[in-house]
Amino acid sequence: MNILAKKYHINLEEYERNFKGDSILGIQFRAPLKWDKIILIFSFYILSIYCLITYPYSKIRLPTALWAFFIGILGGFGVTGGAHRLWTHRSYKANLPLRIILMLCYSAAGQNSLYDWVRDHRVHHKYSETDADPHNSKRGFFFSHVGWLMMYKHPEVLRRGRKIDMKDVLDDPVVRFHEKYFVLLKTLFCFLLPTIVPVYGWGEELKYAVISQCIFRYISSLNFTWSVNSAAHMWGNRPYDKRINPTENVYVSVIALGEGWHNYHHVFPWDYKAAELGKYSMNYTTMILDGFSKIGWCWDMKQPTKELIQRTYEKYGDGSHPLSHNLSSSDDDNSHIPEVPDPELELESNIELSKLDENENL
Repeated sequence: MNILAKKYHINLEEYERNFKGDSILGIQFRAPLKWDKIILIFSFYILSIYCLITYPYSKIRLPTALWAFFIGILGGFGVTGGAHRLWTHRSYKANLPLRIILMLCYSAAGQNSLYDWVRDHRVHHKYSETDADPHNSKRGFFFSHVGWLMMYKHPEVLRRGRKIDMKDVLDDPVVRFHEKYFVLLKTLFCFLLPTIVPVYGWGEELKYAVISQCIFRYISSLNFTWSVNSAAHMWGNRPYDKRINPTENVYVSVIALGEGWHNYHHVFPWDYKAAELGKYSMNYTTMILDGFSKIGWCWDMKQPTKELIQRTYEKYGDGSHPLSHNLSSSDDDNSHIPEVPDPELELESNIELSKLDENENL
């Protein structure tokens, strides 16, 4: 497909042969550095700190603050409900209008193209905490949070990524449209419209509109998403499977619209709630999806059975689940294990627990 031709032009053998970590001021990195991204990201952080210190807070206008919060929620929903739960994990089905809404909301988040996001996240789940994981948390907090964007990807990420089946994603005309007009959509919905509305809607000064929308709101939303890759893989309980790195982190759940229940999510990635909890206060994405479900815009909301969840946390959990009472003595190795398969794949054989017993890298 023409829109993806440039994504596969890299000669992998040559890439791996030239993949040597840079050494700066005596610090040896594991990968070549992307200096353009380093300068861009650090400059943006410095600018944000400067604006945070010098911003005249007495001139904050409530409509502008609420608008930034609203756009942040829309962008977050596009990431969590769209790129993550719909296009990556296929945890539910959505009609065309909802998919368009999700695509536009995702554009407001200002992240990578939908295709790149889905591919990277599928690789992340299949090879979590290995060299094939784009933001491997075993390489430290900074790397898994933002450093992975400043370095060239490990050859294993590219090699495994090319083997990920993305046909279902490319079959969606909404994704193809986003891929084709990615730069335009990102510029329009992440920066231009959020800035123009306060200026012409209620007379906000242009410079304050730019700072509040293009700096404060944007960098906050990015860090909220990145915290799922970093904090939710390092700090928290592991009530469903203590052998893997992802954790249950309530703070990440609050800022990432329900994506912090990460130990559960890595065990049951096809659950549309991405959590066992049903409390909407900790999972706004689920609340919005349930609303669309009631009007018939999304359906086939996948969930594991309560019995499977119970057998899982009792056999593999760390004992922190509120209902846990029968912990096993399985080893504490945190190496990645295959995730529980989609229930649709289990119809042919009763393999739920046998799948959970596997403890090997894919």
